[in-house]
Amino acid sequence: MKGLGDMLLSQDAGSEIMIGNTALVRAMVESGTQVVTAYPGSPTPEIATAIAAIPLDKRPFYFEFSTNEKVALEVALGASVNGHASCVFFKSVGLNVAADTFVQLSLLELVGGMVVILGDDPGANSSQNEQDNRHLARLAYVPVLEPADPIQAYAMYLEALRLSRERRKPVILRMTTHVCHAKMRVPFAAYRPEPHDRSPRFDPANGPYIPLTSRVFPLKAKALANIEWFRSYAEKCPFNRLLDHGNRRRGIIVAGLPLRSLEDVLLDSADKPDVLALGMPYPLPSGLVGDFLSSHAEVKILEELDDFVEQQVKAIAYERRIDVVLKGKSDIDDWIGEYGPDKVAEVLRKVWPDLLPPAQARPQVPVTVSARPPQLCPGCGHRTAFYAVRKAISDAEITLADVGCHTLGFLPPYNVGQMFLDMGASVPTGSGLALFNKTRPVIAFLGDSTLFHAGLPGIINAVFNKHNLTLIVMENGTTAMTGHQDHAGSGQNFNGETPAVRIDSVLEAIGVTPRRVDAYAVGKLTALVREAIGQEGFKVIIASHPCMLKATRDARRKGDRVEKMVRVDQEKCSRARECISRFACPTFQFGEDGSIDTHSDLCIGDGSCLQTCPAHAITPPRAK
Repeated sequence: MKGLGDMLLSQDAGSEIMIGNTALVRAMVESGTQVVTAYPGSPTPEIATAIAAIPLDKRPFYFEFSTNEKVALEVALGASVNGHASCVFFKSVGLNVAADTFVQLSLLELVGGMVVILGDDPGANSSQNEQDNRHLARLAYVPVLEPADPIQAYAMYLEALRLSRERRKPVILRMTTHVCHAKMRVPFAAYRPEPHDRSPRFDPANGPYIPLTSRVFPLKAKALANIEWFRSYAEKCPFNRLLDHGNRRRGIIVAGLPLRSLEDVLLDSADKPDVLALGMPYPLPSGLVGDFLSSHAEVKILEELDDFVEQQVKAIAYERRIDVVLKGKSDIDDWIGEYGPDKVAEVLRKVWPDLLPPAQARPQVPVTVSARPPQLCPGCGHRTAFYAVRKAISDAEITLADVGCHTLGFLPPYNVGQMFLDMGASVPTGSGLALFNKTRPVIAFLGDSTLFHAGLPGIINAVFNKHNLTLIVMENGTTAMTGHQDHAGSGQNFNGETPAVRIDSVLEAIGVTPRRVDAYAVGKLTALVREAIGQEGFKVIIASHPCMLKATRDARRKGDRVEKMVRVDQEKCSRARECISRFACPTFQFGEDGSIDTHSDLCIGDGSCLQTCPAHAITPPRAK
């Protein structure tokens, strides 16, 4: 039986059921992509999972997880100007980190070509906002292809790289969460491996590669001319197509995933509108759109998130003086959330109440299950760290969260991390909160992966400007939130072992002597936090413990048997509920009689809870 890696390298044409992220990797292989870079972030990490299925010695391209999105983009840029076809991928807000470089790309000659895969996240399934990156594409003069499903994702990657090579300009492939994760049987072409020319081909004559002063204007003119070329290309782009139902009264313009939802919804319509399905939302084909508008009395623009396509369509109608009724977003709800079939039906009924059968009333099912908030895993060192910190502080302290699993500390019972923005923001924001502040100590939290990603500038600034706050580095040795990817401190990267960058050494070089403690050592950590917040200046505590979810998985893969299960001695238990109410490990659960015991499917036997019970009723796992 062939595995995933065999399928991705198969030289025969065929088809396979796969998610959109995996389909992209097959396209990378077929297209001759030579360099792929990324920073992990949902909904795109499964691209790397598929890459990992290809053995390193057979992998036809170089791949790395870079320390952040800006670095990943710049590594891909360097490869491209050196003549090697490149690709970079990251999640929606990752483009913010890379934006300083991204907005310059269209000014440069990318000799090898470059595809930028963006994982936008309508519905904010795993993001702090619903950012619509099509706006940044227009800001940077970069064309966008947007698939509606995994089949299109595969085909569009091939076309995006072809166009990028031809034009020597970047092309965005805008994926969204459900296209990344949807499964379809994807047909793929034969793969004919060809030897790559990997000689260095960078030539300043292909530039200029220094977009400063007088050079900016001719470079911008070239970028604008390139967008006009793509506007002409859009007229014949195979991913822009008309679904003609013979309805000249009503039409719908739609792009991306909402197309598939629309097709589902229209199955119940007796009078289907014509549909102009756009696979290229920027730049729009003005001729194709104009002809569609001219041939319909009313046109609804159906799109997730912002009115990006709608604005372009209205501009085309205005410039061509087309007499058509345009129906865009009608209220705030139209701007929010994913456009699944239910949402699309709701949006269409607002503008055309007679288009679809009346919505069926859903049976009211009594809710008998309470809300289930996200939780830290059993054995997580962040839990013991928050438990210890909570013992050391009162409600007067100001605490700031950062990106990572430890962000969940803001939930009860810990209530630690009252503000959170983006990666690396905790220390500089805390520095600002510490100004003129003599009465409320400031404590910032930062994960080890995020420290390498974006935390160091804020730390250096705190040292440089002598800010008065305490930083607690939550070190677990991995990028846990997005799937246990390695980071600079892990001692290995995607391709093998590498020297670990020690956080202690980095901080000491900056001028800070950190205090290191095992996050499981509750008493010691509590004492260190109390000591730190009582001192002036910038202080760092490293609360370190391996991610236990990763550690237990690794142990199972090696065949190690891990004794699971602490137990509660019911004769000793005083039912103080410290293990549930303040430590909050989900392993501990109430019995029908009010007793407390452990859940056999959840407990990993790590013993971090033993120190929390005032009655010493929790017993360690039995010896083997």
